[in-house]
Amino acid sequence: MMNILFRNDLETISRRQFLKLAESGLSSIFLLPILDKWFRSENRLFIGESKTNQGRILNNQVALYDRPTFKGKVRKLFWYDLILPITDITVGDTEPSYNRVWYQMNGEGFVHSGSVQPVEIRTNLPRRNIPPEGLLAEVTVPFTDVLWNIRHPTSVAYRFYYGTTHWVISANEDEKGKIWYRVFDDKWGFIYYGDASHFHIINPSELEPISADIPPDKKRMEIHLADQVLIAYEDNIPVCMTRIASGARFSDGDFRTRTGTYFTNRKRPSRHMAAGDLAARNSYDLPGVPWISYLTEQGVAIHGTYWHNDFGKPRSHGCINVTSNAARWIFRWTLPNVPFNVQTLDKDPGTVVQVA
Repeated sequence: MMNILFRNDLETISRRQFLKLAESGLSSIFLLPILDKWFRSENRLFIGESKTNQGRILNNQVALYDRPTFKGKVRKLFWYDLILPITDITVGDTEPSYNRVWYQMNGEGFVHSGSVQPVEIRTNLPRRNIPPEGLLAEVTVPFTDVLWNIRHPTSVAYRFYYGTTHWVISANEDEKGKIWYRVFDDKWGFIYYGDASHFHIINPSELEPISADIPPDKKRMEIHLADQVLIAYEDNIPVCMTRIASGARFSDGDFRTRTGTYFTNRKRPSRHMAAGDLAARNSYDLPGVPWISYLTEQGVAIHGTYWHNDFGKPRSHGCINVTSNAARWIFRWTLPNVPFNVQTLDKDPGTVVQVA
């Protein structure tokens, strides 16, 4: 919750405070004392009875420290895809300044939040009847391995991660009575088989437009690259603010997000992003990227992110990375409104996005 604020939160900040924070860097707003309520209330995202009280290690090697600082003593090392309980959340010292949030893992020590994806372990009742047009589904476990063939359990095609979205086109029952969803890959055209209990079929109510009564010309978003912050406005009133990770310069090219005015007039709830895309020419392979609001015809977009949790600095190949929760909110709030079960919508008008 340190990565996103909504209207109720923003209303507790006076205009003078907001402008003062803007002068010193908008990202500092996420460490305001007002956010202490997230650590003490039912809104607390990672603790107690909340859903996402587990953490998935995101890097090949992650250090567990005795205190929330990289200056601490290393107690042990964790490895990629290890799942551990997040038992507390705290703010560490001033480094790294853009993201000072640390997680206590399993009560043993502290890991920087950028290397941990908050996840849940929630299984679902499989649905046997899938309509011909298919249904959108979301992974609700830390990860699930999808197969080429359900008769060959070692024939793993991909590992799908928590929060990713995919198109389910039918349900199959194996010889033991287990239900598997047939999942369509929108990038390669392949079919995979996934454990149906690991996928939540999304209901129409979950994708209802947000603030549908607001006139299109009263909605807009600003992306502040220097501060790595996105702000959504309704009639010039901020209603949502979220931290981002924009495009960066890498050894294989300059992928910095370009300034300008854009429109979210092409959207899709799921996309397999991989090498060959103009926004990812020769790098990663990421199935099920969720809640995509495109800004350019070349594929630069605002979308959910599951491969890192390190917002506040540029690190993408041109796109605007946000948390999956923030991306879903943006997907539902921006125009055009995407009808349920539509895989891609290209339609005017789109919501204005000013990148500066």
